[in-house]
Amino acid sequence: MQVTKISLSGLSGLKELPPLSLYIHFPWCVKKCPYCDFNSHEFKPVPGAIAIADGSDIGRSRVGDGFDEMAYVETLLRDFEYSLPAIWGRPITTIFMGGGTPSLFSPEAMAALLAGLRARARIHPDAEITMEANPGTFESERFKGYRDAGINRLSIGIQSFDPRQLKALGRIHDGDEARRAVEIALTHFDNVNLDLMYALPNQTLAEALADIDTAIGFGVTHISAYHLTIEPNTLFAVQLPANLPDDDISADMQEAIEARLEGAGYVHYETSAFGKPGRFARHNVNYWQFGDYVGIGAGAHGKISSHEGVVREMRYKQPAAYLQAIADGNPVQTRHKVGRKELPFEFMMNTLRLTGGFETRLFSERTGLPVSCIQSQLRQAQAEGLIEHNLTHLRPTLKGQRFLNDLLTLFLHDEGEN
Repeated sequence: MQVTKISLSGLSGLKELPPLSLYIHFPWCVKKCPYCDFNSHEFKPVPGAIAIADGSDIGRSRVGDGFDEMAYVETLLRDFEYSLPAIWGRPITTIFMGGGTPSLFSPEAMAALLAGLRARARIHPDAEITMEANPGTFESERFKGYRDAGINRLSIGIQSFDPRQLKALGRIHDGDEARRAVEIALTHFDNVNLDLMYALPNQTLAEALADIDTAIGFGVTHISAYHLTIEPNTLFAVQLPANLPDDDISADMQEAIEARLEGAGYVHYETSAFGKPGRFARHNVNYWQFGDYVGIGAGAHGKISSHEGVVREMRYKQPAAYLQAIADGNPVQTRHKVGRKELPFEFMMNTLRLTGGFETRLFSERTGLPVSCIQSQLRQAQAEGLIEHNLTHLRPTLKGQRFLNDLLTLFLHDEGEN
């Protein structure tokens, strides 16, 4: 596909800053899953640490590579302090604690972290505060403690309720534990997301829909349904699972899942996300609308806008290197100012994931560029049936959603240009 040059005539610059979120990375998990390419490292208990299955005292001793959980919390707060000059005075509207498995950390540690953040920055009183959790770390009183600490949304990595599929995916929980985890979550939280995967080894369409139906049956507010992808640098990339569904079967699964969820009242608002009305993932929507976010913790990414442009940062990935970097006063491993030629692609890579698209004015508001600089790309995308576009709104068509990579390619900048 031909890449059209992007015109920068009429460059205006940012007139106002976008909403600001905070992402916090917890790099430890009980076991590295064979499909996972996230920055996660297996939990290594030290002598005297309490076993995972024992529940509420997990992490009160030490977590991951012998690091004390409270020491990691203190490191996160120091990391956050280094970011303050770039965001001073801006309210944080959402917080997301991801991993790894944040639920390895105790409620006391999370309470200390959130209190420390509030002491250092403006956290919106209605902020959405999400924590990822895995079923193998659930215990009722423990999750009541998270709620009391100020966490108001859970995202649970179920992946499947089928014990055969869970085993194939290398998960540490079984189907009964998955169901019990959802029940416990709903006892303490009224805003719960379940992560599910489809196109799994030997999976049939009926089995994929059975997982969706089970999730719907719990009445959770949000469901994320992801196609299993084989990512580089994972065990599955080295040892490809046998009997993966072919492209036609996978496409049938995707269409059937979308129809089943929409029929149950979930709005398909992003490529893999389905939410009850008013219960979309606000933190992720800010990503997809090209909002700003500070990223703290090992390997965390951030994006910060200013009147001088957009900067992306990444923290040191290895936990030991990250801790040392914070101690040395230099948490950022890489920092990149996004070039003006890159901005249209960066913007579209996020916003075109939204099935409802975006208001056209958002392009200028978030990039500082006039929409006229991408008119040729928009005309080509519309001619190919990939978008619907008028003066006020732009959205991907169903074809554009299915062939999103082809659509995004139109907005790639020429190599070597800034």
